[in-house]
Amino acid sequence: MMTELAIYLPGILLSYSAFLLAIASPGPNVMAIVGTSMAVGRRQGMSLAMGVAIGSLTWGLLTVIGLSALLTQFAYGLIALKIFGGFYLLWLSYKAFKSARANADLKAKELAGGRRTGFGYFARGFLIQMTNPKAALAWIAIISLGLSSEAPAWVGMVILSGTFVLSLIIHTLYALAFSTKGMVSVYVKARRWIQGTFSVFFALAGLKLLTSKN
Repeated sequence: MMTELAIYLPGILLSYSAFLLAIASPGPNVMAIVGTSMAVGRRQGMSLAMGVAIGSLTWGLLTVIGLSALLTQFAYGLIALKIFGGFYLLWLSYKAFKSARANADLKAKELAGGRRTGFGYFARGFLIQMTNPKAALAWIAIISLGLSSEAPAWVGMVILSGTFVLSLIIHTLYALAFSTKGMVSVYVKARRWIQGTFSVFFALAGLKLLTSKN
């Protein structure tokens, strides 16, 4: 088991890194958490963050199951997915590069529809994540980074469980941090450097997928 872990660990860690940067890059889910934490409160933001994390886990589980079924039926399915995932990561790199160059501030606002209960915010977070088509595309790229054609089933499960923990931690930290105005100011000042880092990493990860032999 330890020998197998050593073989697949680099890919697993790469998947973790891609996931970490993907959820750190502001999207609809992050903007919703930030806006709720700023405008409503920390507890409501954390409820929304939990819903987003569960939604992310759901997308990940569907992706792992779908990939397993695909690879069972089509021997070259993983190659096609790696090509798709590689180009998607390069597109994310381009988007991050454009964001780094733009003179834009963090735009976050309270969710439409009025105030909700804690469960209401949780449900809204789950819905935001599950109706975001970019989440599905990102998960295909993330899982493809950690899987090879001969990888056993447990590799996908390790990627899934690890990313779920990361999702809980990062989204909760968003809710905690952005409930204070000082953190918003810090992020705005560092935004270009953060997006520039995302751009470089996504480009490297995309090229790795496109040049991978297995």
